[in-house]
Amino acid sequence: MRLESGTVIEARALLFDMDGTLIDSRVVVEKIWKRWCDENGIDWHAVLPRLHGVRMMDSVKMFAKPGMDVDAVFQRLYREEVEEVDGIVQIPGAHALLAALPPEAWTIVTSADTVLAKARLGAAGIVPPPLMVTGEIVTNGKPDPEGYLLGAKRMHADPKDTLVFEDAKAGIDAGLAAGARVIAIAGDHPEEIPGNVEWITDLTALRVEGVVGGKVRLLVV
Repeated sequence: MRLESGTVIEARALLFDMDGTLIDSRVVVEKIWKRWCDENGIDWHAVLPRLHGVRMMDSVKMFAKPGMDVDAVFQRLYREEVEEVDGIVQIPGAHALLAALPPEAWTIVTSADTVLAKARLGAAGIVPPPLMVTGEIVTNGKPDPEGYLLGAKRMHADPKDTLVFEDAKAGIDAGLAAGARVIAIAGDHPEEIPGNVEWITDLTALRVEGVVGGKVRLLVV
């Protein structure tokens, strides 16, 4: 359900996914993966719906053909994703929202590893937060809640007092499983958001009203 203008939201900590939530890397990522699929006779249309929101190695294991060298495939795709960052931009409203938040009140929980996350965030002009949770420091990637549980712990917040921002189903499921309130960034695909999940089009829909009783107060505009 779309959040209505005037809705007030409070949370002790805000946990942001990266790709599709703070930055738009879709065109770059899909170009790299489609090229690999085309070269290896893999059905791109079967890959695309399941590509986003999970760790790269998990994707490689899911889509590699039997007999392929999974490590070699991963290294190739990883190198290309780190190097090809031209065209990565912020999701509308990301810079303004993050700048208005107390730095101790938010972090990023991403399926990307630290090197890749820093490359993409840098391309979009976003400074990585010091307590960022990245794919290589968790045992289980999204949709497992481990990353969001760790993010809440690092922010010294009960998961039920955190607000998770996500765009992909795997991440939405992870946030819900962690016990957090989840707000989806729907972009141009609100029909893909589960009916029981609140959503906004992008981060321009939110304004920071201040901190009340140790909780950040947001207003939907």
